[in-house]
Amino acid sequence: MDLSTVFQALTAETLTLTFVGALVGTLIGVLPGIGPPATIALLLPLTFTLDPAGAIIMLAAIYYGAQYGSSTTAILINLPGETSGVVTAIDGHRLALQGRAGPAIAMAALSSLFAGLATAVFIWFAAVPVAQWSLTISPAGLAGLIALGLFAAAIIAPGRPLPAVALMFAGASLGLIGTDSGGGMPRFTLGFTELRDGIGFVPLIMGLFGIAALIRSLETGGRPERIAPVGWPWPSRTDLAAGAGPTVRGTVVGAVLGVIPGVSTVTAALAARGLERAFRPRGAPLGEGAMEGVCAPEAANNASAQSALVPLLTLGIPGNPVIAVLAGALMIHGIAPGPGFIPANPDLFAALIASMLVGNIMLVILNLPLAGVWAALLTIPFRKLVPVIVVLALIGVHSVQGSMFDVWLMLAFGAFGWLLLRLELEPTPLVLGFILGPALEEYLRRALLLSRGDPSVFVTDPMSLACLLIIAAGVGLLIVRQLRST
Repeated sequence: MDLSTVFQALTAETLTLTFVGALVGTLIGVLPGIGPPATIALLLPLTFTLDPAGAIIMLAAIYYGAQYGSSTTAILINLPGETSGVVTAIDGHRLALQGRAGPAIAMAALSSLFAGLATAVFIWFAAVPVAQWSLTISPAGLAGLIALGLFAAAIIAPGRPLPAVALMFAGASLGLIGTDSGGGMPRFTLGFTELRDGIGFVPLIMGLFGIAALIRSLETGGRPERIAPVGWPWPSRTDLAAGAGPTVRGTVVGAVLGVIPGVSTVTAALAARGLERAFRPRGAPLGEGAMEGVCAPEAANNASAQSALVPLLTLGIPGNPVIAVLAGALMIHGIAPGPGFIPANPDLFAALIASMLVGNIMLVILNLPLAGVWAALLTIPFRKLVPVIVVLALIGVHSVQGSMFDVWLMLAFGAFGWLLLRLELEPTPLVLGFILGPALEEYLRRALLLSRGDPSVFVTDPMSLACLLIIAAGVGLLIVRQLRST
């Protein structure tokens, strides 16, 4: 496939869905307290009437659109709408206090634009050879890769590693509820006939991220009342010169780290900001209103958000909760991401890349003129938006299968997710375990069938052995670190 295939995918429907997703994503990024995982989870039922390409395009546009919108509130009121915006806020809000909110917002948008376009091209050229290579991996090797992805997600997740690992196993256990694909018998259903097909992905996600995030936002308080003036939203030549290098470096850092399962956009933004310290002249530290402190993390988080699609599309490994939701959306539409996905769905892959190229341009057009509008929107009390969101969530989850059982599941997972947030535990490992647990079981079963029940296949297979050694080394480092801290 060549790049001309991408531009052939720019149909009127693709452009419309990209614009709608980009607009919604920007709005969600601007509104603190909701976030991309909760938003995509809440809007997932709306995509059921779309074809697979339309669904993934719209959800992906919401995802990277939220990265853009988050920088607006991070700069204006020091309150990011998405977690990676915390890094941007360090220097961005200082610039706003100096009366330079407009140029800061513009440089954030332009940095994200460059990163988005460059990463879309990177995905196009990198994903195809990776997908072809993944077809040569044995079931034992794929089982090892999935186990490594789960381990990395649990270790890199914010917070303590041990609870993250426990949540990962809990999620994998929830994923095994339903009818056994090998024997055809129901398992772990506790007598509920509604669980014979397993726990629904939609109520799980909408509860853990949507309802839980809303409850937690109400519990922790409202937004600041003072909004910094936006001013002239265009940077000077000095701003452009100062941001050029950090933008390129942030893009490279984000694109590389995003491919690694478990690495969040926050990690990429922090890594890009840390790299910029080495390029800053003496006596000019970051954190005092440097444009480099805005451009580098913004480029990194947008590049990381988009390159995280590579392990999903080629290996079937979602690296973060938003990508897990995208994986669930594909599976709901009957398409399993992983080895063979790109060769079997070249048109869908081309349409996704096309939407990313156009969507990033749309987002700059949306963000620059509407910065003042977003600032005014922030004055709406969040508690007035919550009832509307909750009602839409209840209608959405009930509309999937017309089941009240799913509604009660969503509310139960919402309460559980709120408890996790209260305990300062991220639900991300649980979701990744839920997605990857059944896949790990399937590849383990295939490997044992091919080896006639001999478990040594996981040691004799080179890919599986390499993954197991990395996991063992990681466990050893964790133990040493724990012993040193006690």
